[in-house]
Amino acid sequence: MEGGKPSLELVYHAVQALYHDPDPAGKERASLWLGELQRSMYAWEISDQLLQLQRDVESCYFAAQTMKMKIQMSFYELPAETHIALRDSLLSHIQNLKELSPIIITQLALAIADLALQMASWKGCVHTLIEKYSSDISSLPFLMEILTVLPEEVHSRSLRIGANRRAEIIEDLAYYSSTVVTLLVSCAEKAGNDEKILIKVFRCLSSWFNLGVLDSNFMANNRLLIVLFQVLQQDETPTNLHEAASDCVCSSLYAIENVDNNMALATQLFHGVLTLETAYHMAVAREDLDKVLNYCRIFTELCETFLETIVRSPGRGMGDLRTLELLLICAGHPQYEVAEISFNFWYRLGEHLYKTSDPMLHGIFRPYIQRLLHGLARHCQLDPDHEGVPEDTDDFGEFRMRVSDLVKDVIFLVGSMECFSQLYSTLKEGNPPWEVTEAVLFIMAAIAKSVDPENNPTLTEVLEQVVLLPQTVHIAVRYTSIELVGEMSEVVDRNPRFLDPVLSYLMKGLGEKPLASVAAKALHNICSVCRDHMAQHFQGLLDIARALDSFALSTDAAVGLLKGTALVLARLPLEKIAECLSDLCDVQVMALKKLISQEPSNGKLSDPTVWLDRLAVIFRHTNPIVENGQMHPCQKVIQEIWPVLSETLNKHQADNRIVERCCRCLRFAVRCVGKGSAALLQPLVTQMVSVYQVYPHSCFLYLGSILVDEYGMEEGCRQGLLDMLQALCMPTFQLLESPNGLRNHPDTVDDLFRLATRYPNCTLAPISDRKREIEFCWTECGVLRLCLIYCFLSTPHFTSPHNRFVQRSPVTLLSSQIVVHLIQCAIAATSLDHRDANCSVMKFIRDLVHTGVANDHEDDFEVRKQLISQAMGQHGQLLVTQLIQSSCFCLPPYTLPDVAEVIWEIMLFDRPTFCRWLESTLKGLPKETSGGAVTVTNKQLTDFHKQVTRKQSAQALRFVTASITGFTTMEAKRQSKELIHPAAESRSERELESVLRVTMKHHSHEMVGHRREAEATHFVCIGRAERFPGHCQAVRPRSVTKSPTAVRFRKSRSSLGPVEVFSRACAGRQADRCWNVGEPAWENGLDSWTSLSRSWSVALFLVLPVGSTGTQTAGFPLLG
Repeated sequence: MEGGKPSLELVYHAVQALYHDPDPAGKERASLWLGELQRSMYAWEISDQLLQLQRDVESCYFAAQTMKMKIQMSFYELPAETHIALRDSLLSHIQNLKELSPIIITQLALAIADLALQMASWKGCVHTLIEKYSSDISSLPFLMEILTVLPEEVHSRSLRIGANRRAEIIEDLAYYSSTVVTLLVSCAEKAGNDEKILIKVFRCLSSWFNLGVLDSNFMANNRLLIVLFQVLQQDETPTNLHEAASDCVCSSLYAIENVDNNMALATQLFHGVLTLETAYHMAVAREDLDKVLNYCRIFTELCETFLETIVRSPGRGMGDLRTLELLLICAGHPQYEVAEISFNFWYRLGEHLYKTSDPMLHGIFRPYIQRLLHGLARHCQLDPDHEGVPEDTDDFGEFRMRVSDLVKDVIFLVGSMECFSQLYSTLKEGNPPWEVTEAVLFIMAAIAKSVDPENNPTLTEVLEQVVLLPQTVHIAVRYTSIELVGEMSEVVDRNPRFLDPVLSYLMKGLGEKPLASVAAKALHNICSVCRDHMAQHFQGLLDIARALDSFALSTDAAVGLLKGTALVLARLPLEKIAECLSDLCDVQVMALKKLISQEPSNGKLSDPTVWLDRLAVIFRHTNPIVENGQMHPCQKVIQEIWPVLSETLNKHQADNRIVERCCRCLRFAVRCVGKGSAALLQPLVTQMVSVYQVYPHSCFLYLGSILVDEYGMEEGCRQGLLDMLQALCMPTFQLLESPNGLRNHPDTVDDLFRLATRYPNCTLAPISDRKREIEFCWTECGVLRLCLIYCFLSTPHFTSPHNRFVQRSPVTLLSSQIVVHLIQCAIAATSLDHRDANCSVMKFIRDLVHTGVANDHEDDFEVRKQLISQAMGQHGQLLVTQLIQSSCFCLPPYTLPDVAEVIWEIMLFDRPTFCRWLESTLKGLPKETSGGAVTVTNKQLTDFHKQVTRKQSAQALRFVTASITGFTTMEAKRQSKELIHPAAESRSERELESVLRVTMKHHSHEMVGHRREAEATHFVCIGRAERFPGHCQAVRPRSVTKSPTAVRFRKSRSSLGPVEVFSRACAGRQADRCWNVGEPAWENGLDSWTSLSRSWSVALFLVLPVGSTGTQTAGFPLLG
């Protein structure tokens, strides 16, 4: 910090300005200055002094927060001899400040917990704390706070502890777990009806359940379980206490994930939860929604825990189907938020039953699914006084979308045709209110595609009746009926007699503003499926496209309608396509010409991207079948349009958004006609290079990669394309060499190496999934195990199914001067934790090295091998070192499969040299943390080296597991730089501790009658104002609600790849644990990491700590 150590008065002044200055600029200046102070060495002493003086809440909070942050992120700054003094000081502060403010106690408790986890010399910290403070009643609240956050922090990604230390800590906590439980029992008995103490007891117990160290047999007969269920059974239990007890029961159910190994506790919890049905009904009668939601979470957690038992032995023992009855009771609650909590369980139940394919078992569960579907249809009903069309973007609209997804996943148990017919009969035989009709049509639309359209009289009758609906029915019914028609496009394709009445029905909707967009989407579906039948109606589609802006369409609907038109256009005779394509593009081209000649103005139609996007979708989906030797019918049209696109690009060359859309349009134009675009190659490349010199938009690099992909095999184009690469590389390197250039421009890195990768000319042969499989799992937070399984496979090579792996001209690139700079840039970029950029970098290095071993039968093999040997001799050691250190200190886990493939290719190319490089790299890794904990032993390093470098036969590859224990949590460098300032904690901290939204990919699998594509299902949890949102532990949320009640998450036991998202925010963590006074606790969210299962090349098990002193790349020499 410039100017030396600041005075306490200056710090006080800055803190006061942060919280009380009415001028926002003054607040910002104070925030920046305090952030700089927190990053300085002076922060340790100043924080300690502020806590001693206790002048006010704000300064104490700032000091406590700073102390916590420094211990988390900068513990290595302190010499080992100061650790004991720091511990004693923190314990003194928390005792002295226990009456001041809970938020300060929380921060200090986190600081003490983080210190205990990193301070290897502090043995038996739990025993020490309990022995010191348990006898003092006034100290029990902060003691329980420390004991609550301690297990939570074990898996914190902010701490610099490795797997060795983490295992040691967990073993130590397991040893003292019974002592903690005994203390909690004592506190509960002394508390009586003291709500605050009981809440702390339950939150602490929940934290220890979540860590998984409590002995199940010991807990099965423990008094705390009785107290828990007594609290939940009482009508008068306060809401906050009820929530804490519910969270604790959910955590205990999660802890017995393996029911067979925890039978005693499982039995107690099973019967205990079943006793809560009466309490649930009482909460419903009292209209206490918070408690209703808590009970539903518990019931759902019970079903999740015993799912396998329920499927394995339905109706027997703990497979008792009363558990499903509880969920169906909840589904009958009038508030749809209650039913929504159990959705994930029904998804998983459907997965399990689908895999069994046992008709008898399906028959047992069919009545339950039928009742569920009946309840869901009722929940989907709009209010009788609803006006207008159904909203898709509000909470209820999102709920209906999730209902649609769930129905599609479980409909096979009931039978899609049977369900569809039953739904139709309710409309046909009765005279239901409009809201019932609309809900039934909505469910029918969800399952329409799963019904076999062949010779199905019910489907044709439904379609016939829908298109005859009068315009006098409620507009919401018409809206949903149009959606249903769009979903029944396959029925129309097989019954073309319905095409004209369907088109007439959709055109009526297209002319009405509320129905226009949904009608356009339905028409798009019809065009996509009924392309051949729609060819006769192309002129009508062309007329619609010409008048597109006269309809009240959303942007997506308009583009979708053009997509459908282009798909039909591709089915016309070749001799008609050119003229029709020209007519289809004319509207867009004329609009662009008009915009070129006039000054920029406001308005949707004055935005060039609208017209560029429309042209792009036309080019993208106009793909007629052209025989070899025939001229592509779109070639002439694209050549005519090129001058307009060129002028548009020139006029808006400074606007990245417009340039990117223009490049996208050109990309699809080139892809549309392939080598038929050769006439555009020279002017296009010239303009790209010219504009890029002034405005280095990364989209030019991507467009360049498309050109290389199309023309890289043409002998006459190779040198020109290489010149293009060199011309684009120079300004790119200058951009990336700027301070934080790589991190600030990840798209440029991605597109640069996507372009460079296109050059090597070989067919990559990645080993298939049968040959190499990767188990990619978290064993603890910050502990990544990458296990490579080598299996026997007789065929040594497989051609990649993806054309993108077919590279172009390796010798041309390897012989050029630019390759050295590309390699240097790639080595520097290996530490970049951007998903796409890192993937492109690794792919470039992998493919480059692979050219030295691939296609050894070709004439240029020896030249390629020699060139790669020279490059590796110059950069190999640095590359291996950077790959290992980036994996240890910088990269998130999803990037490590790509790193492993690079290492595998290097080893294939020159195993003896690679062994030396790897040995040298491993020797340079730190062996201990600043707290004295052993991060990795010499034996672990040796074992890792042996397992990675052991000789393998291409004909018989065997299972190998390689492991290094010890050094880092993921994203180490980024987290260490993004330090917290008082206005807001670092992004990592906020993401970890808020966990407000988790977006999951639902598992793709083939359902009866249709194939389900991967769908994103959004789960939301909102925490109370006075407490933090619930603990997030994993792949799929188990209990989900949007109520003010905290939500519990847990890991999936489905067949999905193992991934865990760990949070420091366990149940009970208060909002003020990480935010400033008065700030809301739910601003940002964290998308869960998705699991990757892919072909692999090399074994890696890298477990490295965040602040270990590894070499960090400062930059790369490019031009000198």
